[in-house]
Amino acid sequence: MTHNTKPPVRIGMLSFAHMHAHSYASSVNELPDAQLIGIYDDNPQRANAAAKQHNTRVYNNLNALLNDIDAIIICSENSNHRPHVEQAAPHVRYILCEKPIATTRQDAHAMLRSCETHNSKLQIAFPVRYAPPVQRAKTLLSNNTLGTIISVNSTNNGRMPDGWFTQKHLSGGGAIIDHTVHVIDLLRWFWQTEITEIHAEISHSLLHPDTPIDDAGILSFQLKNGTYGTLDTSWSRPTNYPTWGNVKLEFLGEHGTLKIDAFNQNLRFSGNSIPHTQLLHWGSNADTALIKDFVRMAQDDTEPSITGHDGLKALEVALAAYESAEKNAPVKLNQ
Repeated sequence: MTHNTKPPVRIGMLSFAHMHAHSYASSVNELPDAQLIGIYDDNPQRANAAAKQHNTRVYNNLNALLNDIDAIIICSENSNHRPHVEQAAPHVRYILCEKPIATTRQDAHAMLRSCETHNSKLQIAFPVRYAPPVQRAKTLLSNNTLGTIISVNSTNNGRMPDGWFTQKHLSGGGAIIDHTVHVIDLLRWFWQTEITEIHAEISHSLLHPDTPIDDAGILSFQLKNGTYGTLDTSWSRPTNYPTWGNVKLEFLGEHGTLKIDAFNQNLRFSGNSIPHTQLLHWGSNADTALIKDFVRMAQDDTEPSITGHDGLKALEVALAAYESAEKNAPVKLNQ
């Protein structure tokens, strides 16, 4: 039997602002070839609570954490991704950054330049790629099982996250930037192609009147390979919905159709003992698969599976959607 003799990858967490940070930290602790060294967060109360929950220590100085680790996971507010990546890149070779990569093209490009300058490797957190239904669909599409794909109809709906997600100077936008990037990343990955044109209709405060930010949108787009598509991207799920949201895609091809429900690995439970119907998850964990892939990259010093360039291209589509809605006209993307 072959045993892995490589030491565990020493991982730090930079901020628990994003809710996925808890899932990522739990995943690190589950992996035998990874070690959660510590947490830095500019919110001491949040840092202390997270450190207690995940059995690790708090660093009061970010540089001290950076000097003790091999890899870092950044889950700060979207507008802080650039300064945090730029601070980490000179010290840490392996960086996993929560999506969207940034709030502007300029910041995203600066992050890529910083990582290139310091020879660090930037991976973007798009865990939906690792969901088994999505992986199976990727195989079918790569094998041309459906023939030419004519259209794809997709949704990414969820609850409104609240907090800094609704503060544009921190988030860069609402539901559109939050949800568009996931599905666009999948479509680019499925066919290794780009979005060439997008038309968006976006509503502000439609579903959440007290929240002055975009909370619903319908996007129509065309890909370079000729496929047309639509995306319903919104914070349209009520607070008592049994799960945070969904990622669903339906493909129409010349030889058939294909439907994906990325997170349909659960049992639906209703009872008098609980306030509302719950989905009891039994399947695999896409976040854990993402972290496992990130650890493998660090151990083997390979290239990221989901690159900073992937993050940039997904962001560009979300920003073009905002531009289209403002102009009330289609927007072409430079490819």
